[in-house]
Amino acid sequence: MRKVELSQAASFLSEYTDKFGREPVVVTRRGRPFAALVPFDADAWEDFVVSTNPDFVRIIERSTARYEAEGGISTTEMRRRLAARRRVAKLQRKTG
Repeated sequence: MRKVELSQAASFLSEYTDKFGREPVVVTRRGRPFAALVPFDADAWEDFVVSTNPDFVRIIERSTARYEAEGGISTTEMRRRLAARRRVAKLQRKTG
């Protein structure tokens, strides 16, 4: 993902961020919106980077399709499976 420092972008961007602070700014072209300036913190940046990562998006799409086709499992079943894995790992460490 490409990034550009605000100071290297067009000067009007810094003017808008100074003027509007934490409020989103919609950028228009010929009167139609085509982009938005949305302030966010480090946590929101991480969410954005992950949610727009093509690999992550494919994983989510694949998981959604599998869930729709096969259904899910209960929390109780998930805990049972995780506990079973822990028991196997523990036994392997002991005998390893």
